[in-house]
Amino acid sequence: MSDTQKVIAVVGATGQQGGGVVRALQASGHFKVRALTRNPDKHPNLGDEVVLADFNRPETLKAAFAEVHGVFLVTNSWEAQAEEPKQALAAVNAARDSGVQHFIWSTLPNVEAITSGAIDVHHFTAKAKIEPIVSEAGFAYHTFVVAPFYYQNLIGRMAPQKQPGGAVGWALPLDPARRVIHMGDITELGRLVAGAFAHPELAGRGEHLAMVGDFLSFNEIIDTLNQQGNTLSFRQVAREVFASWFPHADGIAAMLAYFEAHTYLGSDSHDAIALANQVAGKEPTNFAAWAKANFAIPAAS
Repeated sequence: MSDTQKVIAVVGATGQQGGGVVRALQASGHFKVRALTRNPDKHPNLGDEVVLADFNRPETLKAAFAEVHGVFLVTNSWEAQAEEPKQALAAVNAARDSGVQHFIWSTLPNVEAITSGAIDVHHFTAKAKIEPIVSEAGFAYHTFVVAPFYYQNLIGRMAPQKQPGGAVGWALPLDPARRVIHMGDITELGRLVAGAFAHPELAGRGEHLAMVGDFLSFNEIIDTLNQQGNTLSFRQVAREVFASWFPHADGIAAMLAYFEAHTYLGSDSHDAIALANQVAGKEPTNFAAWAKANFAIPAAS
C-alpha cells in the first residue's frame, strides 16, 4: 500500500451501504479505508484501519476523522429515528473541524417538498434536510449519492409472504401496473462512491448521483421472477387496511403512496442517473440478472 494513498473514513462500515463502499474503495487501489464502527473489536479486518466512532459519544468523532481526506456518511434511519439529524450534524461538524476535503452524504428525495406536505415519508425527508448542512459546511468538495430501492428488500424486509388461499406473494397498497420503482443492488453503491472520491471534478460540487439498476412496476418485478421459475402473486389492498396490519405499516403505506404519485426519485432523474453511471464507470446490474443470481422464496413456516 502506498503511503500517499488518501484516507477515506466510512461511517456505517458494517451496514449494506457502508460495507459496499469499503469493498469498492479497497478494490480501486486508490484509497486507504478507515472503517468506522461502534464495535471495532468485533470487526478487526473491516478496513485498512478500524476505528471507534459512536454518534452517542461525539468526542470519538474527532479522532475518527483525524488526517482523513474524505468521509462517506450514511445514517440508519430505522435505528436513529428522531436522533438522525443530530447524528448527521455531529458528523458533518466533526469532519469540517478535522479538515476533511471531500464529504459524501447518502441522501434520499425530499418527500415533504415534492408532495407539498401531502405525504409524510420521514426517513426520506430527514435525509434530504441534511443536504443544506453539508452544502454550507465549507468542504472543498461535497457530493450527494441517492440510494435506490434495494433489490435486497425483496428477500428481506419486503420478502413475499404466504397469502390467504395459499399463494405466495405480496399484498401492498400500490397499483402494480404503474412503473414507479427505481431499484438497484445496494452493494454496488460503493463503486459510485469510489468514483466520486476519485473524480471530484465530475461530482464534487453538490451534484446528486442516483444509482439505478432498473425502473419497474411491481407487475414487471413479478413477471421477471416468474419467468425465472417462481409462481408469485400480487394483491392490491387499501392503504388504510395495510396500515393496520403490523407496527410501522403506516409508514410503508405512505412510502408506497409517494412512489405511486411521484416515483421513487420524485422528479426527472435522467441527469442524476446518467452522471452516476459516468462516475461509477459502468451501469449497475439490472433486476433480472440480480434476481437470477440472488432471489429465493423464503422457506414456508
